[in-house]
Amino acid sequence: MCCPNFKKRIYLGSILKYLRDFYEKEFNWLYAVVILLMLGTLIYFNYWHALEKRFAAGGKSKLAQLSGYYFLYLAPFALAFLIQPFFLKDCSYFKSGWFWFILLIAPALFSFRINFDLHEGIIARTWAGNEWQFRLRSINWVVRVFVLLIPVFIIWWIKDRVNQPFYGTAALQNIKPYLLMLLIMLPLIVLASTQNDFLHTYPKAKFLMAMDPPMPWWKILIYELCYGFDFVSIEFFFRGFLILSLINICGMHCIIPIACFYCAIHLGKPMGEAISSIFGGMLLGIVSYHTKSIWGGLIVHLGIAWMMEAGGWIGGLIKGK
Repeated sequence: MCCPNFKKRIYLGSILKYLRDFYEKEFNWLYAVVILLMLGTLIYFNYWHALEKRFAAGGKSKLAQLSGYYFLYLAPFALAFLIQPFFLKDCSYFKSGWFWFILLIAPALFSFRINFDLHEGIIARTWAGNEWQFRLRSINWVVRVFVLLIPVFIIWWIKDRVNQPFYGTAALQNIKPYLLMLLIMLPLIVLASTQNDFLHTYPKAKFLMAMDPPMPWWKILIYELCYGFDFVSIEFFFRGFLILSLINICGMHCIIPIACFYCAIHLGKPMGEAISSIFGGMLLGIVSYHTKSIWGGLIVHLGIAWMMEAGGWIGGLIKGK
């Protein structure tokens, strides 16, 4: 019989190969340092000077919020691309009309997703009290999936339906490397669940237990399933649409800018989560680039999300929060 460590090396071998390929063909130390300085500055202004709350979430009108989030997402995404000619070779993608379209439309789509609320009036007229709050938050997670995926599907239909299946839906050959990645993440989540800023945010469903009377367990389960469903749109958008629509335009050059965009959408979450999203976004982007599939990333992302929920519940019980 093969020893377990040997099997782990086999299962993780393909992912390590993808990382080595990215390092050899794409990685530039100076570019990486500039990107980390840019994102470090963004994170500093967000967590020490409330950048997101003042610039985006604190907008006095819906248009101001849409514009605020748009530029919050566009700035790191676009800047990471625009400085590439100083560090990387073959940046001819600037001549592509599709490149500019995706660069400008993607932050707009995600800003629209964040601010979409047309369904809230219907919910408010149908339910009240605790039931209104439960249904509003649960339905919000589901609605946002379709708000994002419908325009992505239209773009795929116009641009890429002849070249590839719908972004990221290619079959995954082996799920074991992704399960091992989840196992590696478990100790980090356990550590995070001891931190106050983590417990302030997670579990997302804790508001249901604070109601009078508390919601029953099956409604908490429904809420957690709706919360998990939201990650479908995240993976299809970042590792499906952005990676796979740009793959024939930019090649590997698209991976780091997309990770910068991905970091920007985490600025409303605990700082550790925003920092880790840089590296997680790069890793999942590299995997998607090679596999043409979002399913591995979805397994990891969804698994981490639900482990963080569990960590929040357990950590809260231990600390009495």
